[in-house]
Amino acid sequence: MSSLAEELTHTEEEVVDADARPEELRLLEALLFAAGEPLDEKTLAARLPSGTDVRAALRRLQTALETLAIVAYHQPVTRAEIEEIRGVTAAKGTLDVLLEVGWIRPRGRRKAPGRPITYATNEAFLSHFGLETLSDLPGLDELKGAGLFDGTLPAGFSVPAPSDDPALREDEDPLEEGDLDMGLAPRPTLED
Repeated sequence: MSSLAEELTHTEEEVVDADARPEELRLLEALLFAAGEPLDEKTLAARLPSGTDVRAALRRLQTALETLAIVAYHQPVTRAEIEEIRGVTAAKGTLDVLLEVGWIRPRGRRKAPGRPITYATNEAFLSHFGLETLSDLPGLDELKGAGLFDGTLPAGFSVPAPSDDPALREDEDPLEEGDLDMGLAPRPTLED
C-alpha cells in the first residue's frame, strides 16, 4: 500500500483530460464518495470496468481533487497560488475539468501583475459534497479526529477558514465580458 501512496504524490502530468471524463473515473469517484470506509485496489478493481488501471485512475482523480480542496479552502485563489500551495505546476487541464464539472467558477481578477483570474467554488460544489456552507468543510480538529492529519504543519503554514462571502476582496477586480472566454469552461454569468 505504501507504493500506491508514493505513486499518488507525483502525478500532476497525468491529470484528467479536459476533453473527456471516462466512465471509469466517474465510477471511481462515485465509489470513493459513497464508501463508508476506505477501499483497497482489489475492491475498486472488482467494481470498475474490466481492464481499468486502478492506480492510474486514482492518480488522475487525485490531482483534480487536490486542486479542488485548495480552491475550497483558500478561495479566491489564482492558478499560481494553487501551484505554490501544492508545490508543483498545475497541469493545463485540471482547472478546466473542475470548471467543466461545474464545481468551481471564475470569480474575479487579482490586482497584481498579469491580473490573474481568481477561482472559487459554487453551489454545485456545495450540493455535490453535501455541504450547506463552506464553513461545513472539515477543520483541523475533524481531520485529526478522522486520522487524516497528524497535527504537524510546516513552519509558517496555516489552514484558512473557508468563507462564503461573495463580495470581491480589496485585491480583486470584477470580471469583464472577455474574461469568461475560457475554452471548455461553462460560460458563467457575471452575477454568479
